[in-house]
Amino acid sequence: MRNETQSNDFRVLAIIAFGVQASWNQGVSASKMTHAVVAAQMKAGKEIYLMDNGTELTESQMMQRVKTEGKIVSYGMPDNWANLGTIWKGFTEKYGVKHEDTDMGSQEELSKFKAEKNAPVADVGDVGIAFGPMAVSMGVVAPFKNSHWSEIPDWAKDPNGYWCAEYLGTVAFAVRTDLVKNVPTSFADLLKPEYKNKVSMDDPRQGAQGQFGLLAATYANGGTEKDLTPGYTYFAKLKASGNLLPVETNAANFQKGEIGVAIIWDFRAINFKESLNVPMKIVIPSDGTAVGPYVAVINAYAPHPNAARALNNYLFSDEAQAAYAAGGARPIRNVKLPAEVLAKFPPMDSYKSAKAITDWTAWQESSKNISDNWASLVLSK
Repeated sequence: MRNETQSNDFRVLAIIAFGVQASWNQGVSASKMTHAVVAAQMKAGKEIYLMDNGTELTESQMMQRVKTEGKIVSYGMPDNWANLGTIWKGFTEKYGVKHEDTDMGSQEELSKFKAEKNAPVADVGDVGIAFGPMAVSMGVVAPFKNSHWSEIPDWAKDPNGYWCAEYLGTVAFAVRTDLVKNVPTSFADLLKPEYKNKVSMDDPRQGAQGQFGLLAATYANGGTEKDLTPGYTYFAKLKASGNLLPVETNAANFQKGEIGVAIIWDFRAINFKESLNVPMKIVIPSDGTAVGPYVAVINAYAPHPNAARALNNYLFSDEAQAAYAAGGARPIRNVKLPAEVLAKFPPMDSYKSAKAITDWTAWQESSKNISDNWASLVLSK
């Protein structure tokens, strides 16, 4: 029997955020297809699916629908992200379907949902939480409430079911110790001349990882989600110093040595450490960093609508939530995890600098301006 433990420490960051209520401004509701499955629930110990016309489907009936569709297509959900490879394997084997993914950032996922609505390709996506309300306002996502809906804190889900957080990450440094003599421990350290042409972060205009990297630097420099000016000022300095590289923080670039320090999610850093044969260290910046969730969305025009909803429900199962944790991401639900999984993470006391967003309305507003401000306040310097 495996030695499974329930770690309160492991859930510290999620608990910080669990007490926060989101007050997102809801946009235009996405159009629903006729007689769509809108929720999953447990009834008399068995899972059932509820349709928008009031009828119910048994789990076996839902599985047959999914098998008949035979396929599910995702955007931005590659195998090497947050252990999704394991999750996709579990889902496709359970439902007997094939899976295809095209990797892309949150903004591109939603844009393609909209652009392809007359000839839809993808069924599901995974986007940063700031893009959840955006997806609703664009009218490109369909409502669905998973069978663990009551366990998900209010701040982490749309009240009407248009998006729901599956897991959380914390912004960290992935450091190539063969390329960087002195391992940086803070955002302040990265401004030092010794890190010239060594530091990279994804463009915050394109996805949540870059956005929360900007927020992390904002926190580290005394700012808040309401005013990201300290973060913009910091990255302008980092760029002016010659330390910031315009290189994507993907595994290939990190492995090739094009990046000495990658500002990325801790779960990606853990994946790099486990999958790349390079000497590295994972650092949680001591002067401040940010905790951010990713949310599951269903394309309102999904060509395989039943597979999309079955996958969405599966992402919140004990099996999938534990798989996220095995890949270094903190599951949104309180699930028991093996000690060996908990051991993958940096020491818990190093996360004391991590902050969760407390004013979601402010973050929604400030994140709308990231594209323009990044260009004018950082890239133009």
